[in-house]
Amino acid sequence: MNKVLLTGRLTRDPEMRSLASGKNVTTFTVASNEFIGGGREKAEYHPVVTWDRLAEIAGTYLGKGQQIAIEGRLQTRSWDDDRGQRHWKTEIVASHVEMLSGRRKKDYEAQQAADSLVAQAQAFGEAAPSEPMAESYVGSAGPDDDDEDGEDNEGAVAA
Repeated sequence: MNKVLLTGRLTRDPEMRSLASGKNVTTFTVASNEFIGGGREKAEYHPVVTWDRLAEIAGTYLGKGQQIAIEGRLQTRSWDDDRGQRHWKTEIVASHVEMLSGRRKKDYEAQQAADSLVAQAQAFGEAAPSEPMAESYVGSAGPDDDDEDGEDNEGAVAA
């Protein structure tokens, strides 16, 4: 049986690309630790490949430093380079990826909040549907930023 279960952290952001066939592929590396004698750790680095819809999800939601769990299989492929030398690479082809840490969760929440503000503005006819809300439109006032009535406007949306 060829089955891999692995937990670790991403060493870099995933790289997603589309092939000529229309399939999406995302590659990234996961670091795991092996505990060796004397309370020491040894890092191992595992190349991971995801395909199709899982590749899109990994490319969108995973980021460097995030802890993940992977289920998949080992695959070894070989090729000849321009000089005729044979190369081999063993990698994990993931069939399931689970995010264990919410490192980038704040990014998703910020995007969701911005989308909500755009939808509210569109509902009131204040923004054209084709106009994306720029980051400069959303701001928060500092503790010393008071408006003319002397009230603190923390979290207010700038006009």
